[in-house]
Amino acid sequence: MGANFSVWFIGQDGSNGGSNGFNLSLQSKPTLGDLPEGCVALVLGHFDPTEICKLAMLNRAFRGASWADFVWESKLPSNYQVLVQKVFGDYPGDMGKREIYERLCRDNSFDGGTKKVWLHKRTGGVCLSVASKGLAITGIDDRRYWNHIPTEESRFCTVAYLQQIWWFEVDGEVDFPFPTGTYSLFFKLQLGRASKRFGRRICNTEHVHGWDIKPVQFQLWTSDGQHAASKCFLNETGKWNYCHVGDFVVDNSNVSTKIKFSMTQIDCTHTKGGLCLDSVVIYPSVFRDRLKHF
Repeated sequence: MGANFSVWFIGQDGSNGGSNGFNLSLQSKPTLGDLPEGCVALVLGHFDPTEICKLAMLNRAFRGASWADFVWESKLPSNYQVLVQKVFGDYPGDMGKREIYERLCRDNSFDGGTKKVWLHKRTGGVCLSVASKGLAITGIDDRRYWNHIPTEESRFCTVAYLQQIWWFEVDGEVDFPFPTGTYSLFFKLQLGRASKRFGRRICNTEHVHGWDIKPVQFQLWTSDGQHAASKCFLNETGKWNYCHVGDFVVDNSNVSTKIKFSMTQIDCTHTKGGLCLDSVVIYPSVFRDRLKHF
């Protein structure tokens, strides 16, 4: 019995197992690694980008197929060439489609660093953010009213903090070649000033007042005549909120869409204060409900 076991064991490492039919049949069975890369690439095209990257770790065939241009071109926005030119200018033309996708998924700054654009990694949707320093804010140059404070909670590492003011008005605009689709615009706001103490997040609400008396008004306009407006009271302290301004539709992805937007509370019967303004963000509308409950 011991001798028979020894022969079987030797056959398993390939040195002396040629007479073992069972072992040979196991070794001859095809595996996933035997699939042609072209076939694997056709399959990968049906997965979303994060799943493709995970499957690329299976074996060499999947890894090679995961770099196929036609797989990633289907994940890129329809006007990705225009986006690349807008964001990067003269970008190397020899980059593969996967490299372009990975590059666009990062926080890409433009307009002097006051704006960032990126692709949502899973869906490939275009997202854009405008920093507080890229907005026209009434009284921003007077430190009695406003201050720019550093923070790790912002993509731009800084937010505008309002101590107190009578006339509150913020305006901004974006001119960008959005892909065809429906988009939602939000102001990212927080009542109170966040900081850390002994490693824990705390929020100073000392200056928070005046936002529960009259609602804040939001508006947006697009270059093709679309308009949206909304109102809301600000009453939740210590938490970042995405205040929904409205939605707009892009029908032509080959031209830039210009969007103007505003946030106002200009009732001068009372002062307002204690507000952090991080940015204005534009997301595909499929994310609207998620951001509203952020």
